[in-house]
Amino acid sequence: MTNPAENALFAELSDWFSQRAERKIETSCAQVFLEGARAWKIKRPVDYGYLDYSTTDKRRWALERELRFNRLAAPDIYLSVRSVTREGDGSLTIDGQGAVLEHVLEMRRFDENAVLAECPWVIDGPLADQLGRATARFHKAAERQVGAEGGALGWTVASNARVLETFKSSLGAAEVQDLIDRSWAALEEAKPLLKQRGEAGYMRRCHGDLHLGNVLLENGAPVLFDCIEFNDALGEMDVLYDLGFLLMDLDFRRRTDAANRALNAWLDEAARDLPVGHWQGLSLLPLILSVRSGIRTHVNAFAGDLAAAQAYLSKAREHLDHRPAALVAIGGLSGSGKSTLARMAAPGLGGVPGAVVLRTDEVRKRLFEAVPLQTLGPECYTLQAHSRVYDQMRSEAAAVLAAGRSVVLDATFLDPAEREKVSALAAQLSAPFEGVWLNSDAAVLRERVTNRRGDASDADVAVLDAQLKDYAGPPSGWTLVTDADFDSEARQLADRLGR
Repeated sequence: MTNPAENALFAELSDWFSQRAERKIETSCAQVFLEGARAWKIKRPVDYGYLDYSTTDKRRWALERELRFNRLAAPDIYLSVRSVTREGDGSLTIDGQGAVLEHVLEMRRFDENAVLAECPWVIDGPLADQLGRATARFHKAAERQVGAEGGALGWTVASNARVLETFKSSLGAAEVQDLIDRSWAALEEAKPLLKQRGEAGYMRRCHGDLHLGNVLLENGAPVLFDCIEFNDALGEMDVLYDLGFLLMDLDFRRRTDAANRALNAWLDEAARDLPVGHWQGLSLLPLILSVRSGIRTHVNAFAGDLAAAQAYLSKAREHLDHRPAALVAIGGLSGSGKSTLARMAAPGLGGVPGAVVLRTDEVRKRLFEAVPLQTLGPECYTLQAHSRVYDQMRSEAAAVLAAGRSVVLDATFLDPAEREKVSALAAQLSAPFEGVWLNSDAAVLRERVTNRRGDASDADVAVLDAQLKDYAGPPSGWTLVTDADFDSEARQLADRLGR
């Protein structure tokens, strides 16, 4: 129970801000008032157990944490914590000379219609890449934490089980119990890896609520906002669990393509700085996506939307189903469309949100500590460098496959020895394998290479001409694909090797 005096103060503050503001936004734990170029947030005097804003000091503590955590990703939106004071004549003002009554978070106002939950259809491939990389940069800068295995992941498995029990009659007792039992079993299996990752540095003070409703599109770039600040049990987690909310939300909105691009961009960006064991963590994704779907199940059930709750429950169970991991290698000359086909095929391969795409162009940039679009010098394209890049790509592919995730390799594969090594890797790991070779007219290849912009590939016309000079034709045993076949081949790969 909250103090009546606290409720009266909140009502007075709400009335005062409402008189100044053009619009008020209500949530279960706060009010936000939009006034000109500013937004003012005040916390409700509530105590929900997992969230306690019942006193002025607790509300100030929460606002200061909200400011500090969110400035990491959105420094120009989260501006300051201000005081509301009562002046001698009884009036209220911001940062006056009178007694401090309450604290308020000052934010820059932004276009609510630019929040990605309002326009998920605008997320094209480049924006999905930006979203994945922005999230990875946020995670790399986040404070490391030490705690129980999985942090918020373990806490939420228990929380989901407890809350979902109350909805058995409306959602189906057998279905709910199946999810609860399999979630506990998956968590138990994951605990050694979660502990290992926590010790390695993957447990961090994360966003905690990273769905599309908390991502803003401004100036063509994604901005993460509204981190969880009120409960460390919900904010301290493995970085993959944080990313998992975004991936689950995209997939549920039928944007698995964008989820796949975001995952792959996150993996490439995070691999530059996060500790060893990066790829092995992918084995946690089925549990992570299931738990995030489980949260949405009971949130929607509480709201009375049983159709949505049933849909999320079905997804939560599906995420825990085993999906065999396959290896696909896509080769061809520069400009033949390898990356295009890889990105088309990947979402349909293996578990949600699809296969990990490993590009030699991106692997090379990581090995030589270059940003993705930085042009490398000739010393990065020697025979020795070539072998090093392919060896690294195969090593990463082996780790991803061992984690139960399908892989698409995007490389020229002009050297027969490299083709043999990758097929041997699939055999060694008992993974279904398919080699795909792209064939295009030389004039088309030159035009594509000449016009390519904003891509990790450094290949120019001179590189292509050198390839054409030594090109002996498509390799035997690999599926031959032409430009006109990309759509059908992507679907067929998913049918043969996918879910």
